[in-house]
Amino acid sequence: MVRSEEHPMRKNRTGVWRATGVVTALATAAAIASVAPAQAQTTAQLSAYVSDGWGGGTITSQPAGINCHQEAWDPYASNDPQPNPTGTCTASFEIGTTVTFTATPDTGSYVNDGPTPNPVTVHTGYNYTWVMFCPTEGLCSAG
Repeated sequence: MVRSEEHPMRKNRTGVWRATGVVTALATAAAIASVAPAQAQTTAQLSAYVSDGWGGGTITSQPAGINCHQEAWDPYASNDPQPNPTGTCTASFEIGTTVTFTATPDTGSYVNDGPTPNPVTVHTGYNYTWVMFCPTEGLCSAG
């Protein structure tokens, strides 16, 4: 008869083979992994969104990192879609950093709402702010 310490498989009373060392090895590996320190996340992404108010402007952050510009757009002037924002609209900041925003409208536009929230304290997970620029003459999609 082979003892279980000498052979990783053995027959039980019903004659079925079973693993004796595999479960112990897996349990040991899981215990070691749970004790190993996890690396803490030190930075997180923060995004600035410019809503489709049809006006133009720039949102910037302090500390620097966000510098996102939306060009004014007249949906009735052509069949072209609204242009995408340009510049840096998403940046990494240290977790715990308080970031403040400034919204500056282009000539012919105004800040209808935002930046909201302002300021933002960066945390793990989803971080954002948004702003809406509207044209000083004509319609604004916000009403």
